Amino acid sequence: MKFTRHKNFSEINSTEWNALLSESITDVPFLRHEYLNAWWGTCGGGEWEQAELVLISAHENDKLIGIAPFFLTEHEGQQALMLLGSIEISDYLDLIVRAGDLPRFLSELMDFLASDSALAWSRFDWYNLPDDSPTLAALEAASAKRGWKYIAEPFRPALYVPLAGDFEEYLAGIDKKQRHEIRRKMRRAAESVQNVRWYIVTDESTLDDEAEACCHLMAQDPAKQAFLTQTMRSQMKAMIHAAFKAGWLQLAFMEVDGQKAAGYLNFDYGNRIWVYNSGLDFSYRDLSLGWVLLGHLLQWANENGRSEFDFMRGDEDYKYKFGGVKRDVMRVRVER
Repeated sequence: MKFTRHKNFSEINSTEWNALLSESITDVPFLRHEYLNAWWGTCGGGEWEQAELVLISAHENDKLIGIAPFFLTEHEGQQALMLLGSIEISDYLDLIVRAGDLPRFLSELMDFLASDSALAWSRFDWYNLPDDSPTLAALEAASAKRGWKYIAEPFRPALYVPLAGDFEEYLAGIDKKQRHEIRRKMRRAAESVQNVRWYIVTDESTLDDEAEACCHLMAQDPAKQAFLTQTMRSQMKAMIHAAFKAGWLQLAFMEVDGQKAAGYLNFDYGNRIWVYNSGLDFSYRDLSLGWVLLGHLLQWANENGRSEFDFMRGDEDYKYKFGGVKRDVMRVRVER
């Protein structure tokens, strides 16, 4: 394989990148060219103050075989090669490579990185790898071969709901009490004397206003308000525009008499719904519109043939109430 280190994203064709991702071991929206390009534009919304892009591609017979999307930074006192997207705002990360090419790509990548004297790194520190990623076993084997220290540990839980394509069947599969609560709250909102409606954004001409409304609703939560610095807002809006343009944004709102009362920022990608963030105007708390909108989105996902509703990282109680099944994302460190 021929490895190349790139100075910017434009040096790798975005169509080739995304085509490889569609066949890769971990095909997630957080590894799309447009997403990581937007992420790098703000270094994760300001999460990283000092970072050097280390974007590596591998070709064989002029065919793109793999992509290692890294950046170099000081982390926990060491110079670490980390996955672009780390840590907080990209729920799933990995290398971009087909399963059959992974062992050889990873082994030769490690040799390539070890031989690059211009890169003063001391460890890999990779967050948010899915717990079923074949990268874990391949990296452990390649590290052992070189005598490098390998440590893997669960980082955070990530819940998901498998879908069967029928909303009533989905409801029948969750706790009886929660099933009745979801139905009751959706019915109460539908029967309200106020004009309650929900919709998914489809008009690009309104996207700036809708993105701002999403951030405004998120900021009603004090913790999210602190998170949404000006740089992070810029990151969120850039991501929303990139996802819309690429066709995998699902930005949904619940309105009461024309006023936005709840919102969900999701991705509709790879036959799954990926629940990224949400916001609620607490003055409408009595109508439970966060639950109501989530119910409508689960109904939409079932009726439109999506196979999974991924709540992603975090084990908040409401995710279990909606039928969430636990899995983990991993943190892996390799020290040479």
